[in-house]
Amino acid sequence: MAVACALTGSLVLVLPEAGSTVKADSAASRGSQGSAEAAPARAEKCESPEESLSPDDKDGPTIEAIRDRKVKKLIVGVDQNSYRWGYRDPNKKTATLEGFDIDLAHKIAEEILGDRDAVLFRAIPTNQRVKAIQSGQVDMVVRTMTITCEREEDVSFSTAYFKTGQQVLAPKSSDITGFDDTLDGKKVCSAKGSTALTKLGELKKKGLDADIGTTVPNQLDCLVRLQLGEVDAVVTDSALAASQAAQDPTVELKGDAPLNTEYYGVAMKKPEKGKDDLVRRVNQVLEDYRKSGWQKSYDHWLKPALGESAGPPAPKYSD
Repeated sequence: MAVACALTGSLVLVLPEAGSTVKADSAASRGSQGSAEAAPARAEKCESPEESLSPDDKDGPTIEAIRDRKVKKLIVGVDQNSYRWGYRDPNKKTATLEGFDIDLAHKIAEEILGDRDAVLFRAIPTNQRVKAIQSGQVDMVVRTMTITCEREEDVSFSTAYFKTGQQVLAPKSSDITGFDDTLDGKKVCSAKGSTALTKLGELKKKGLDADIGTTVPNQLDCLVRLQLGEVDAVVTDSALAASQAAQDPTVELKGDAPLNTEYYGVAMKKPEKGKDDLVRRVNQVLEDYRKSGWQKSYDHWLKPALGESAGPPAPKYSD
């Protein structure tokens, strides 16, 4: 049953919403390969990628343009099959999207447009998130998107709203114990355009003797490959891995803790001069959401899989 459910979800997710024009990124695109190919000089200058513009609740040209639409809705790129983050519950009659990221998207719409339901969700595969923002298909992406220096070459991020890190997911019966030599000779799956793939590439250069050639458009597809026995392990954010383990009781997170520390942020188009109001407004929403709303959403969606939380990460501002 777990395999069947995951397969169904993966097939739905790779299809864009009606009217979508986003195409798969080419192998040469920085957005599709994850931004591991960005110039090293940028990474050296970027010491705290989770820093963002200071919050402001004033409207500006970007927000005004959203409000002036014939159909006044915020267009948000999301996942629709990441359990407890952004997904459709097959046990419910309605096909309404729900989850931790979905709650945040509703909150942003409520603060900007005065109506939490004034939001149009578009399902965006992992390897098309940057392209969807740059092309204007969406106003923002709220989809477990890790803030990195390389990605900041292409999009702007809000302050961090969740702390995570890379971890290994494998069958409970597996002899894999984490990011160590038990991965040697194993086939490992990750999503295209993900920080997991970037991290695996770094480990490969340092001597990791694993086959990391299996990549998929969406993270859930890795769980399907694992369930079918086509790969031995999955590498993804620990938060997503825990949610997948909650979906399938035959798999578990390996290792005592994530390999590194990463942060999720709301991604938006890089603003032109004088048009940074959307980024600042989202940061103001997050300021308020950390005080009231974040913990309630966490307890409802994520606590069953991740346990008690220390709370949202503190914001960092660059100006």
